[in-house]
Amino acid sequence: MLYLWIKAGHILALIAWMAAMLYLPRLFVYHAAAPAGSAQSETFKVMERRLAKGIMLPGMIATWVFGITLAVQSGAFSQGWLHAKLALVVAMSGLHGWFSRMVKDFAADRNTRTPNFYRVINEVPTLLMIVIVILVVVKPF
Repeated sequence: MLYLWIKAGHILALIAWMAAMLYLPRLFVYHAAAPAGSAQSETFKVMERRLAKGIMLPGMIATWVFGITLAVQSGAFSQGWLHAKLALVVAMSGLHGWFSRMVKDFAADRNTRTPNFYRVINEVPTLLMIVIVILVVVKPF
């Protein structure tokens, strides 16, 4: 029964993490179009910081903790699909770190990228998430 609670925690944490990973780059699209120092820019700074620190970071940490616990309890570390999933989750975590860096750059008015750049980057977490979910559900190898 504990395994199912841990699995539920993993799914809930993942939903929080992915919601933030999908929304933050969308905020960057609009923030990049706002003039530095404007009221709109300052509002985006607050929104980005709160999203990154209040939802995205706790969601990532909880996802990792619950996920590793599940893998240990189920003995899945010897399965190929989990190796591939972990590689993609590491990539997602790296993307998370890059997004966190962008939050700091925007906070210091150091953004040099265009809104179109952020529109493209906004798709990366979606693609990673799709492949991760397929690996977990289908377990192709």
